[in-house]
Amino acid sequence: MPGTESLWAESAARPASEGRPGEQPSAAGLAPVIIYTDGACIGNPGPGGYGAVLLCKGKRLELSGGFRRTTNNRMEIMAAIAALKALKRPSRVLLHTDSKYLADAMAQGWARRWRANGWRRNARERALNPDLWAQLLDLCDRHEVSFVWVRGHAGNPENERCDQLSLQAAARLDLPDDPGYEG
Repeated sequence: MPGTESLWAESAARPASEGRPGEQPSAAGLAPVIIYTDGACIGNPGPGGYGAVLLCKGKRLELSGGFRRTTNNRMEIMAAIAALKALKRPSRVLLHTDSKYLADAMAQGWARRWRANGWRRNARERALNPDLWAQLLDLCDRHEVSFVWVRGHAGNPENERCDQLSLQAAARLDLPDDPGYEG
């Protein structure tokens, strides 16, 4: 898509005169960015892929990528990370995912508690995927993000497109290693 980088920078841009010097701009008053995400794995663990569709002001951006050996949950989180990284300015985001793991961990504050507890779910269990949760939490500190769970494979066109993108990415033969996967 020609000009995609500047498109996503412009779609969330705020006038330079707003805010105090050195203060990160607020996402208030911006057109919302609607994001759909999905992750997939061929085997779990196995080759994995993620897909995201970003929609704002009538514009569309599709993203995908993957790793040679990873897990489905890592790809679900990675889809959200890749989508939020594509936004060049603080934005209001409505992020749709068919992953209860991702939606609940973010909407119910589990991931923030895990981080506050040294990446522990409780006294006996460590939280999985702390490298990705840390990235996602940092991105959510930059953007105003609401997570919405959608039922997968239920006919939602954007969710179905993300599923296609993630499966296509997982099937590629030239996938890199997932540096955070320890399996």
